[in-house]
Amino acid sequence: MQSITQVMRGHKPVIAVVTIVHPAHALSIAKALNKGGVSILEFTLRNKHGLDAIKIVREEMPDLCVGAGTLIKPAQFATTKKAGAQFSVSPGLTPALIRAASDQQTPYLPGATTPSEIMIGIENGFSVLKFFPAQSSGGLNFIKDLAGPFPEVKFCPTGGVDESNIHRYLSTDNVLCAGTSWLTPQKLVQEENWEELTRRARIMTKSLAVI
Repeated sequence: MQSITQVMRGHKPVIAVVTIVHPAHALSIAKALNKGGVSILEFTLRNKHGLDAIKIVREEMPDLCVGAGTLIKPAQFATTKKAGAQFSVSPGLTPALIRAASDQQTPYLPGATTPSEIMIGIENGFSVLKFFPAQSSGGLNFIKDLAGPFPEVKFCPTGGVDESNIHRYLSTDNVLCAGTSWLTPQKLVQEENWEELTRRARIMTKSLAVI
């Protein structure tokens, strides 16, 4: 089973976290973000349209790295893999989710925010963990503190990550990547303001040049 690091190789470490309300928007969103330099998308399963979005973008834009987010049930690993998801993300971790990811041979990014959860992740072979919700769970200072007891673990902070702080997160040694929904606010998507999505993507990726 590939690791998250292997799946993301060759892509910039900004993951666009996208919740689709209208399936017809999926491809336009992907094109707008990719035009701005973002090539990793995580479509959440917070509603029924996430799977359709994964299928559409994987078929039409195979060079992008497309994953499924908000997996909270073991059965979702099989359905997202069938849809074409290249990786899966959960807000937390449970033994059942870990088993399902292993059974499906799915590159998996489980969530962990406490030392105990991180230790469970380590015991199950994970060296990259999602840190969610990042800002309200202690933010950058807490992530830096975790480097002491867990030097082998890297994190993907998500939740409250935006243009004001992503550079600081990605400049931190124990941060591998960062997930953000700032790129695709529902108001802009509903307005079909794809130019603004591209502009936001360029802001994010431009900041990576000085890291």
